Amino acid sequence: MSAAESALQRPTGIARRSPLYYGWINMSVAALAMVGTLPGRTQGLGLITEPLLRDLQIGRVGYAQINLWATLIGSLFCLGFGRLLDRYGSRSVMAWVVGLLGAVVVMMSSVNGFLVLFLMITLTRGLGQSALSIASLNLVGQWFGRRLTKAMAIYSVIVSVGFMTAFPIVGWIVSESGWRVAWSGIGWGLLLVLAPVVILLVRRNPESCGVQSEQEQLSRDEEKTGYTFLAALKTPAFWVFAISSSAYNLIISGIGLFNESILLERGFEASIYHRALAVTAITSLAGNFIGGWIASKWSANRVMSLAMGLLVAALLALPFLEREWHVMIWATFMGLVGGFVIVVFFSFWSANYGRRELGRIQGAAQMMTVVASALGPLLLAQCVEMTGSYAPVFYVLSGVVAICSVAAWVVKLPAARREG
Repeated sequence: MSAAESALQRPTGIARRSPLYYGWINMSVAALAMVGTLPGRTQGLGLITEPLLRDLQIGRVGYAQINLWATLIGSLFCLGFGRLLDRYGSRSVMAWVVGLLGAVVVMMSSVNGFLVLFLMITLTRGLGQSALSIASLNLVGQWFGRRLTKAMAIYSVIVSVGFMTAFPIVGWIVSESGWRVAWSGIGWGLLLVLAPVVILLVRRNPESCGVQSEQEQLSRDEEKTGYTFLAALKTPAFWVFAISSSAYNLIISGIGLFNESILLERGFEASIYHRALAVTAITSLAGNFIGGWIASKWSANRVMSLAMGLLVAALLALPFLEREWHVMIWATFMGLVGGFVIVVFFSFWSANYGRRELGRIQGAAQMMTVVASALGPLLLAQCVEMTGSYAPVFYVLSGVVAICSVAAWVVKLPAARREG
């Protein structure tokens, strides 16, 4: 064994001092980073949509168009940052992205013009929803092998708890102090708290600090095990899982951005919207546990098919909500669906395509979900403008999701392969 190989096998720095497998520390930071994407996500923007529209005097369709083009342009970050992750690793890429996202969010808190708002939302989408999300998922995929499903289930729980905590806090700050104060606080938190944590604790992968314990990681000879980016695109499963996840993101982004307006159409006050958001976050946490358990018993395509079936039921029920408890049951269904989809989406790519070009593979899938999330709000806004109601678009989308459910059930998962 050469001196270089011996050095590689000796844990270095903070990884050597850690009393537990260091992948769990990376997984925890990755989960916090995913929560940090809040200002770049539709649900996060949904918290400030109404006061922002009143403040800047922007129409609903105009705002949806800003969101559409900002998200489409931001989706291009997925492929570029996926390549950067494959080359430079999660630590350096994640630290830069967190810092840049924080600076952009701080600047957005003082925006006054239409064009500047468009630029800021574009950058929050690109850096948050696209780049930081990929870096977070990639970090867990690089550190876990045999226990990937368990790691992703725990990761999903931390993410759900984080969002469940953040939503009401940010919503309260928006109500009490305004959206600008809330956004400024988030931006400074990313800059002064999360970015230093990433620099201090994150490590690229086990090999980078000599950690190859617990037989969870691939050896260096197995580093090329798995699919290339182009080979992954040739598998039907890639498209079924990416499209199904994208359909969910299209729907949840549209509902998330205009949820208050959707419930107002059904006769509900804004306070019910905030409570429903909390219920969705809580039941999403339950969905993470249940989805993780089911994933240990069923194949990933069966879990995704179940999630899509539940989503069909939720979409068909939405136009018929009449009482507050109806809203809470609907929010429960949406939370469970989200929990299932999150567990599957987070773990599927690494488990089925390997680590060889994981950044680009996850980047392509993430790009599709981001593009879908851009289309969702515009579809809903145009539907309500043309028909006076959101109901027609939900009926159409329920048919699309039903097709995804069937496709997920019958598709074959990728076979293990080695290329090198």
